[in-house]
Order: sequence, then C-alpha cells, then structure tokens
Amino acid sequence: MKRHRFQHGLALLLTLSLLGAAGAAGATTLRVHPGESLQQALDAAAPGDTVELARGRYVGNFVLSKAITLRGLNRPTLSGAQQGDTLSVTAPDVTIDGLIVSDSGDSLKDQNAGIYIHPGAHRAVVQHCDLTYNLFGLWIEKANDVRIEGNLITGKRDYNSAQRGNGIQLYNTTGARILRNNIGFVRDALYIDVSHHAIFQGNKLHHSRYGSHYMNSYYNLWEDNDSYYNRGGLALMEVRDQVVRGNRTWGNSDHGIMLRTLQDSVVENNIIAGNERGLFIYDVEYATLKGNLIVGNRIGVHLSAGSTRNTVEGNDFIGNREQVRYVGARDEVWGCAVPKERGKAPDPSQCAGNHWSNYLGWDRNGDGIGDVPYEANDMVDRLAWRYPSLKLLMASPAIQALRLVGQQFPVLRVPSVIDPRPRMQAAHKQWSEWRDKYFPGQ
Repeated sequence: MKRHRFQHGLALLLTLSLLGAAGAAGATTLRVHPGESLQQALDAAAPGDTVELARGRYVGNFVLSKAITLRGLNRPTLSGAQQGDTLSVTAPDVTIDGLIVSDSGDSLKDQNAGIYIHPGAHRAVVQHCDLTYNLFGLWIEKANDVRIEGNLITGKRDYNSAQRGNGIQLYNTTGARILRNNIGFVRDALYIDVSHHAIFQGNKLHHSRYGSHYMNSYYNLWEDNDSYYNRGGLALMEVRDQVVRGNRTWGNSDHGIMLRTLQDSVVENNIIAGNERGLFIYDVEYATLKGNLIVGNRIGVHLSAGSTRNTVEGNDFIGNREQVRYVGARDEVWGCAVPKERGKAPDPSQCAGNHWSNYLGWDRNGDGIGDVPYEANDMVDRLAWRYPSLKLLMASPAIQALRLVGQQFPVLRVPSVIDPRPRMQAAHKQWSEWRDKYFPGQ
C-alpha cells in the first residue's frame, strides 16, 4: 500500500514537472485523479493554468491562491468533511467550473462556506456547480466583478432556519453578476449588503426565509427571477436606485415584495401572487410602481410610514381579499405620475390609473376610465373586512347607498388611497393563471 501511494505521488510530481516545463511558454492543463493530491496540483499550477479534476471524491479544505481554472470532469466532489471552508479563493481571476462542493463546517462565527471568496479575489467565476450541505453556499467579501452562474445551491436543510447560512452572501462588493442559479433550503437565498452596480437575473429562490434580502445597496438590477415558498420573496431595505423588473414572486407566507426605506427606484411589470401581503411599502419616496399584477394575495398592498410622492399607475389589483391596507394621516393619491420637479403636485387630468377588481363605478362615455374615483378603505370596505359575509350583498342597492353616504359625510371616513381615474379593464389578460398560488398549508 505504501509503495502504491509512493508510486502515485511520484507519478503526479513527474506529470506536474513535465507539464510545467512544457507550459513555460503558455498555459498548461494538469489532470488530477482520485487518490492524488489536489492541493499539491493547485500549488504546482502556474497562473493561467487549468487543473482538471477526474470524477471521484476529494476530501480536504482546499485553497486556490493563483489565477487558475479548476474544472471538474463528470462532476467530481470536493468534501470539507464538516470542517472549515471546503474551497477558499484568495487570488483574483479564478474560475471554478463543474464541481460538487459539499460538507463545509457549521460555524456561523467563522462563516464556514462551500466556497469562500476572500477580499481581493476579484473577477472570480463560479459556474455549473452543485453546492450542497454547506453552511453558506458562497461567501463573497470585498471581491468585485464576480460572476456566479448556473449553480444549484442547497443548505443544511436538517438545521433550523436560524442555524443555517445563506445561499449566496455578498458583502461590500461592486459589479457582481448573479445569474440563473437555483437556491433553496437555506436561511436567505441571496443576502446582499453594501453591494452596488450588481445584476441579479433569472434565479429561482425558494424554501428559505427570504428569497432575497437586500440592505444598504445601490444601483442594482433585479430581473426575471422567481421567488416562491419563502417567508418573504424580495426584501429591499435601506436602498435606492434599484430596478425591479419582470419578476414573479408568489406563494410566500408573508410578503411578495417588501420596500422599506427606499428612494428613487422602479418596480415594474412584476407578478405578485398568492402571498400574505403582495407589496409591503414602508417609508418609500419617489419610487415608480407600474405595470405590476397584484393578484390573489390576502392583502394586495400594505402601505404605511409616510410612503408618499410615489408614482403608482398602470397596475392591476385583482382578487386580493383586502386590496389596500393603508395607515396614514391623509389621503394618498395613486394613478398619477409624480412630477420630476419635486414639491409640485400631480395633475389629476393626466392620471393613467390602476385597475381594481372591486371597483363599483361606471364608464358612461366608454373611454375605459371610471367616471368616479376609486377609494380604498372606505366605510363599506372596513365593514366587509370585519364581517366577511357582507360581501354577498356587495352589489345590492343598500350597500351602494351606504357607500354613497360614506362619501357624502367625511366624518365617517378615514384617510385612504384614492385613484382618480381607475381603469375599467385589466392590462394582464392572463391574470387567472396566477390565482390560488398560496404557500403550502394556507
């Protein structure tokens, strides 16, 4: 056995030395097989080389300290044996491709990860890998222009949520590209803090606390992602200059999209379906919400904490049990664009309006715009929330008269969301496909 190991080691050293000599004028490819030392090959490789890993299982805590490519052939496995980081990247311009990376340690204090990208390891690429049963799938800190693409990331799903790490953790980065990953059974699928000018596109985020958890991050694009069966789909907190476009967030047990302390951002053309709260908007100013489908949520929009001076137009609010839950000291006008000149009031005649499935007004001239404003949270709505059986009489003359009385006697009303020019028809003709997308068990 000792002679066999010695022969393997000698063969590896001879191969590395020959390839190194051959590659003096250019990059070389080093091949590692089961039973051979992966770390020895990584240390022997020169910047620009490729280390190819044959199918098998390699146990250890490996370090990539040079600008090389580590590529798996037929999906070999790196196992950290439940200790430390399975694979650490300390050099810039590293590529990791086609591996199964598993079994990191479970120390939250030490931030154990399947792949830990250290400060200064700029332009790292991790693609087409499976990161399984790690505390954190990827921890990326102070490394710019990384690209994380096409990976499957699952956590230690037998741990309680608070004991797990996040799927991908971005801290103090710029220019990250997080593309087409499938992440689930972690604490937060994506956790982003102090990370700017990033793109998050085409990801599937599910069965976690938050699909995505943003804080203190600016100038990011969130596009074409699916967030489902989480506690919260997308949480944007203490951020500005975000674009949230064309996503689907559904079946989350709390909110679909949370906007908390957000400014100067665009949330458009998203589908928000079957959540406890579709949109939770708290302390938001100078944001644009347009073209979204908010359907089948228990609460369509929960609006509070002085969220004002926002443009909310061209959205469809359909079949939400409670369209708007508003907490405020004065009426909030939706359906009108906020003028670019801050401090100037919108012109109601230019309002585009939203569609409300419970609107009971009329359109006498057939222009597609209701002739009377839509008012959320009026006296009839509040009675219906308190006594759900009242909805059976919603179209009756008595209920219509009660609504009219509430409009004529302001003492009976509370501050509300007002849409001066509600649209009679929904823009999303296929909205019924998104009904009944509730969290399992709800």
